[in-house]
Amino acid sequence: MKRRLVVVGNGMAAGRTVEEILERGGADQFDITMFGDEPYGNYNRIMLSHVLSGEEDESGIFLNDLSWYEENGITLRAPVRITRIDRFAKVVDGDDGSSTPYDVLVVATGSRSFIPPMEGVFRPDGSLLDGVLGFRSIDDTREIVRLARLHEKAVVIGGGLLGLEAARGLQSHGVHVEVLHAAGHLMNQQLDAAGGACLLTSVEALGIDVRLNARSTAVTGDDHVTGVILKDGTEIPCDLVVVAAGIRANTDLAVTSGFSVERGIVVDDSMATVDDPDVFAVGECAQHRGEVYGLVAPIWEQARVLASRLTGSDAEYHGSRVTTKLKVAGVDVASMGITAPERDDDEFVVFSEPRRGVYKSVIIRDDRLIGATCVGDVKKVAFLLQAFDRGLPLPEERVGLLFDLGTAAAEPSVDELPDDTQVCNCNGVSKGALVKAVADGCKTVPAVMDCTRAGKGCGSCKSLVTKIVEWAAGDDMRVDPAEHYYVPGIPLAKPELMTAITEQRLYSVSAVFAALAPGGTEDAKSKMGLTSLLRTMWPQEFVDERDGRFINDRVHANIQRDGTFSVVPQMKGGVTSVEQLRTIADVAEKYRVPMIKLTGGQRIDLLGVPKEDLPKMWADLDMPSGYAYGKSFRTVKTCVGSDFCRFGLGDSTALGVAIETRFQGIESPGKVKMAVSGCPRNCAESLVKDIGVVAVEGGRWEIYIGGAAGAHIRKGDLLVTVDTPEEVLTISGRFLQYYRENAKWLERTYAFVPRIGLERIRDVVVADSDGMAADLDARMQQTVEGYRDPWKEGREPAVPGQFRTALPLISLPQVPVRDGSTALGGRAGRSVATDPRRLP
Repeated sequence: MKRRLVVVGNGMAAGRTVEEILERGGADQFDITMFGDEPYGNYNRIMLSHVLSGEEDESGIFLNDLSWYEENGITLRAPVRITRIDRFAKVVDGDDGSSTPYDVLVVATGSRSFIPPMEGVFRPDGSLLDGVLGFRSIDDTREIVRLARLHEKAVVIGGGLLGLEAARGLQSHGVHVEVLHAAGHLMNQQLDAAGGACLLTSVEALGIDVRLNARSTAVTGDDHVTGVILKDGTEIPCDLVVVAAGIRANTDLAVTSGFSVERGIVVDDSMATVDDPDVFAVGECAQHRGEVYGLVAPIWEQARVLASRLTGSDAEYHGSRVTTKLKVAGVDVASMGITAPERDDDEFVVFSEPRRGVYKSVIIRDDRLIGATCVGDVKKVAFLLQAFDRGLPLPEERVGLLFDLGTAAAEPSVDELPDDTQVCNCNGVSKGALVKAVADGCKTVPAVMDCTRAGKGCGSCKSLVTKIVEWAAGDDMRVDPAEHYYVPGIPLAKPELMTAITEQRLYSVSAVFAALAPGGTEDAKSKMGLTSLLRTMWPQEFVDERDGRFINDRVHANIQRDGTFSVVPQMKGGVTSVEQLRTIADVAEKYRVPMIKLTGGQRIDLLGVPKEDLPKMWADLDMPSGYAYGKSFRTVKTCVGSDFCRFGLGDSTALGVAIETRFQGIESPGKVKMAVSGCPRNCAESLVKDIGVVAVEGGRWEIYIGGAAGAHIRKGDLLVTVDTPEEVLTISGRFLQYYRENAKWLERTYAFVPRIGLERIRDVVVADSDGMAADLDARMQQTVEGYRDPWKEGREPAVPGQFRTALPLISLPQVPVRDGSTALGGRAGRSVATDPRRLP
């Protein structure tokens, strides 16, 4: 009979512990139940800063999605907070009223953001003042991103790793950021003063203000934060505060349940609590030999030991050697061991070049490396880590620890590394494990990474993993062909896939799967890409299948985080009329739209619309969609041009309207934004659009391609200068069609243009070097003629349930209502009292 294993927590430590248990055959020994506060699967918190900066999509940080629990027979109870452990009755009580018995209990409640004592930071109900946030969870990150788009001046409290990452992420959203750090130098837990000074130079060079020795004592603001006050009385105005001043172990449950708690839940070498041999603690909530770890590598080590103990082995945890290698706010930083000499005979070798932001130091005791710091240059870190972890002999010329001197490299080559060399510190993967994976049949880097988990943590070891796999596989090294598939479910690159679709005349997604997928198996992740491709190839004959679209495309509105939608009526070229404005106002009032907002693309956004109201709203609006959703041509931003502007050289408005009319709604591998500027002053920001058009002297027009100003910023490349607006339409359409037919799925033009090369694109699109220009024009014309207004589907749903109210995926507050008359200059006030959804 299986024992009942209950895990309180669903974070990284909890998830990894259960993974390790399953790997050791634990599924045959335990019925496993996990409780999590958050309504999600298990995700990598280290990557939240990447989500904040826009480098990583939220969906990409999940370690185990919800299907993993089901596939492994694990019962996930989330969101349910455990409120009490009755260790005598062996039962845990949840805030949903449940009581769950256990034979073995693992507490993995992690940690929470530490909010320093500051006057005014909490409201009377104990919640944080509006505009003040921690930075610990997906929900925190979502809210920071949302507020960053609304505010202009942010303060980050804390100049450690998390604070600097938060500052850099906020800056990527255009917010001016100032970091307040209570200590005398940045990252004082990992760096010495000189290293911190070098990091300060690099951070300030990024445009982030830093104030050291700045202890925050209060925040100001009645309904929303308006500033931070320092101990010396200085007040720093701001409208957003992110607190990243460290973490504290989540031990409330253990305290109220009678366990021994100091800085964390006290555990022994088997990770068992000192109070109960059947109750264990692991991760950031656990205190082992006086240490509480906040890095991932020690937590993985604890998880392995605990899993071994629970499945019958005698493993013990004896503590961890802490090393850090990260990119902090874009600056390479590595640290291991102590940061300053502790004994008179400790050797301390330092190199500092503050102007370049480079600092290196090593501390040696008894000819062994016991500490090292690198800022701005981490070329030698791989060797330093090995020397630190393994106690390798050090070169007599100590400077060789910091630089390659032109003689034999101190850093060993891959084949010289011992098999027990730890390559991935996050997941504890050795060189020997990588070599074994290759010997067992993994001949590609992704396959080895999937097999061993190497590179699945912070990712800093990927280059070394690649070298080892290449070395181990030798001539058997293979490139994963899936990297070149257009969609994962069909083993064909885009050209071969298009040829097969054309030859077999496949008009629907299901037909493509039936004909080309292995075993005819449908793959959900491939459907959106195939739908886009088929609509590009068969604008007239394409057979629409509803499950081949994302929800936004199915209902022609943009889903929001609370499950409501935003509706953007079309305004070609950003031009509207009294009648349109009146209609939009009437509809907004009739349907009690909680927020009306102007978009960055010169459109009006109606936010907070329930799904079931969409058809009626469309009917009342009687306006086409503005395509503010989906992977398609979206909008054309324009300036007023020669009609009104004193500097206008061309009629940008008329051309923008013409372009939007011609290309409205056509699918593409990624979204496409355009702009037309009436003169080189570029008021419409044409140089950072997928296709940008600029009027110049002599009645001519410059066409730029591949620009971007979102998560990625790139100035577009000048494709050609033409003489007439008609040529703009022709060349733009030809480039657009070439992009549609040759770009990878989800590849934006800012990546497509550099990959293909500007000269190659110019040859094809302008010079017609391959003789395909006429065909591209013809296929674009066919697409234009095949346009159908999807807005009309609101009156006749394609399927009965198209606009049925959906069950919320997660419980979230509705889109907040903002009232322009309230605080913070009318930019960010919240006025629930005037929420039209609450009116009788």
